[in-house]
Amino acid sequence: MTTNRTQSLQLPASPLVRAIDRWIWVFMAAFFIAITLAGFIPDAIMKVEMVRAGASPPFPLVLHVHAVLMGAFLLLLLAQAWLMATGRRDRHMLLGRAAFLLVPAIVVVGFILVPTIYQQVWNGAQSAPPPIRENLRQTLHLLDNIALLQARAGILFPIGIGLALRARRTDPTFHKRMMFLATAVPLGAAIDRMTWLPSIHPASPLSTDLYMLLAVSPIFLWDVIRRQAAYRVYLVWLGLFLPITVAVYLLWDTPAWHALVPRILGP
Repeated sequence: MTTNRTQSLQLPASPLVRAIDRWIWVFMAAFFIAITLAGFIPDAIMKVEMVRAGASPPFPLVLHVHAVLMGAFLLLLLAQAWLMATGRRDRHMLLGRAAFLLVPAIVVVGFILVPTIYQQVWNGAQSAPPPIRENLRQTLHLLDNIALLQARAGILFPIGIGLALRARRTDPTFHKRMMFLATAVPLGAAIDRMTWLPSIHPASPLSTDLYMLLAVSPIFLWDVIRRQAAYRVYLVWLGLFLPITVAVYLLWDTPAWHALVPRILGP
């Protein structure tokens, strides 16, 4: 229960404050889409040119399926935020059922995609001409580390979304925040492709994680400013995120990890 002291510290419910309460979620969903497009569109254009030049194999079908599913999920997130901001809660709840199909499909396709890409690069490294072969071997070395981030996203994204969906009727405050916190984890794939950002990647995933935290900071900061407190959802998310992230940092670029990944993902 909220105490009188906490209530007195909250910003007064002026029209501006109420508008931000509603529309910040639409902004966040659009922001996530913008991050995704900014990361993947230039990268996709570059890779299409490489395929045309014969410097890279064609995209596997599962990659297209993954892109469609993730795009659909982000658009669903935006639509859901818009429906709530415009007071259409019934439609929000009806459309939200799509997440029960989309999220498992994203996870399954993701776990198919990772070894498919790895094996494609592996096979290329065995048969390509010497200059290209060396580049592909370096790519494999990078993919070993990226597999750690992919595994983290593959674990945290469905768990976070599952917790959010379970709380959709009993705790709307938890529900909407966890939807965005869980979605932020896979954004690292787009952030890594923004080569114009200052970064220490691939030496360490630290910069990627900091940018990811920066991406979700508007909702956290607004909660702190609006209510002078942070909701427990942030502690739940950190409780999930930190242990797996510590494991990622401990394994990152270690000889043991580089030896293990080909056994798991290789042909």
